[in-house]
Amino acid sequence: MCGRYATTVDPALLAVELDALDETSGPGGSREPAENYNVAPTDPVLAVVSRHSHEHPDDIPARRIRRMRWGLLPSWTKASEPGVPARGAPLFNARADTAATKPAFRSALKTKRALVPMDGWYEWLTEPATTGKAAKVPYFMTPADGSRLYAAGLWSVWRDREADTAPLLSVTILTTDSVGELQSIHDRMPLILTPDRWDRWLDPDADAPGDLLDPIDAAVAAGIEIRRVSDRVNSVRNDGPELIAPVAAPGSAVGEQITLL
Repeated sequence: MCGRYATTVDPALLAVELDALDETSGPGGSREPAENYNVAPTDPVLAVVSRHSHEHPDDIPARRIRRMRWGLLPSWTKASEPGVPARGAPLFNARADTAATKPAFRSALKTKRALVPMDGWYEWLTEPATTGKAAKVPYFMTPADGSRLYAAGLWSVWRDREADTAPLLSVTILTTDSVGELQSIHDRMPLILTPDRWDRWLDPDADAPGDLLDPIDAAVAAGIEIRRVSDRVNSVRNDGPELIAPVAAPGSAVGEQITLL
């Protein structure tokens, strides 16, 4: 399960790192803020795709950085009014093991696969509180070495054929069974892809290799830190680096090894 995450990378920097084209500028060259420590469904997010050029479709596909709505909108979604898709539950996650059989995801799995960069993701663990009542405590999962994660995603293009409006790009994050200590937090986690798998995953001219949909390697999971964080992240209105800073569990010190219940 991944319903909230943090991302701080600037798309221009990401384009340089990945040898990709930055296609995130809005009208007049405007840009969305690069940092969001409390990304929630329907927020605009960065996604990495690989596509052929419209002008030269026979050329080798190039990596492109695009901004999309988090919460996949199938292309067949009807419009509620001109240029506005009908409301529905945001499809912000898709199970890697069943995406190929789900009408909302199976077409995207064949031709529209993406990488979603993130600093880490949040989950909530129900723990006994000091008052005796259970409380949901937020945790942040992030690489212990400070690097960036790339989650497997699927994307879609929605257009209202009856209205002269720009197409809406949207993306969902694939989830898989949790591995190692991450199982102590939640039984599901984002499907993290390491660099050696990116080209095969993004290839727009080939079906997704089945092995890329398997749970992540135990060594990758072992490199992910589980960090207790402030309950300020509970509200999507809050943002800022303090949301991912470690906090001490009651009766312990910050930096002390967390023992999960």
